[in-house]
Amino acid sequence: MPLLTLKIDADTYRGTREGVPNLVRLLSKYQARATFLFSLGHDHTGWALKQVFRPGFFQKVSRTSVVEHYGLKTLMYGVLLPAPDIGKTCASYMQAVRDAGFECGVHTWDHRVWQDHVRQRGAEWTALQMQRSFDRFTRIFGQAPKTHGAAGWQMNPHAFEQLEKFGIAYASDGRAMLADDGALADQAAGPHRLQVNGKTLACIQLPTTLPTLDELLGRSFGGVELTPANIAAHILALTASPRDHVFTLHAELEGQKLAPIFEQLLQGWKAQGYDLVAMEDYHRHVKDRQLPTVPLAWAELPGRSGEMIMQASSS
Repeated sequence: MPLLTLKIDADTYRGTREGVPNLVRLLSKYQARATFLFSLGHDHTGWALKQVFRPGFFQKVSRTSVVEHYGLKTLMYGVLLPAPDIGKTCASYMQAVRDAGFECGVHTWDHRVWQDHVRQRGAEWTALQMQRSFDRFTRIFGQAPKTHGAAGWQMNPHAFEQLEKFGIAYASDGRAMLADDGALADQAAGPHRLQVNGKTLACIQLPTTLPTLDELLGRSFGGVELTPANIAAHILALTASPRDHVFTLHAELEGQKLAPIFEQLLQGWKAQGYDLVAMEDYHRHVKDRQLPTVPLAWAELPGRSGEMIMQASSS
């Protein structure tokens, strides 16, 4: 059976408290496995207002109803309201995910700070941010994290080297390039190792190979606008030809307002013959293969503003 890996990013305080439990119930209903990646420090979502000057920001906001999905209160954290400490106040919610049988890993310490600054920062700043999240994870779960998925698919060379120091065997920190409609641009894309500063890293990268819902909603293809009523069919068309995939979803979206769409996807993927798995399952499936090594690279994707870690073509 082809594997479809479900990677869940919990970016915010509200997403951790409301979206995550909803997703646990939905995944359990369909006997689907998944990996939950947690933001473990403060929720400074309100600082996203600084993105108004980034190309494509207003277009994305108008398409995806940010206020509706995230809530006005969340958008005020760090601006007009104090930023809640997610790991300190939501530890029981995270432990409940583990107790329900799901893999848990590290997303970041402070999602907004990481996404906005990591590419320009040096080794000391990067190591401090990552050490905070890894220490907090260990206190919450009683063991060190086994996996990592970068906030906003943003990393720098020091961050990848830090994963090596932590002994992280597999992570999902980047993307595979997509065509405008969300189809994979390179059918060879998938698990790989990175070459950073002339060194091939041991950590296996499991890149996201499908578009996210917020990258597609509100866009038109062939004269048809993608809405909550038809977007699941569009994504299922992308997975109609069986191959392994990684799909990233968000506790703030698929765990709340967009849950009915995600349920349609779960039903559709099962009908297509996919085994719905966690990152640890996918890693077990590929770890003994001869995987390509690619250089560290960044690029933009249709439907999302700004560059992110992107799988380069293997040489």
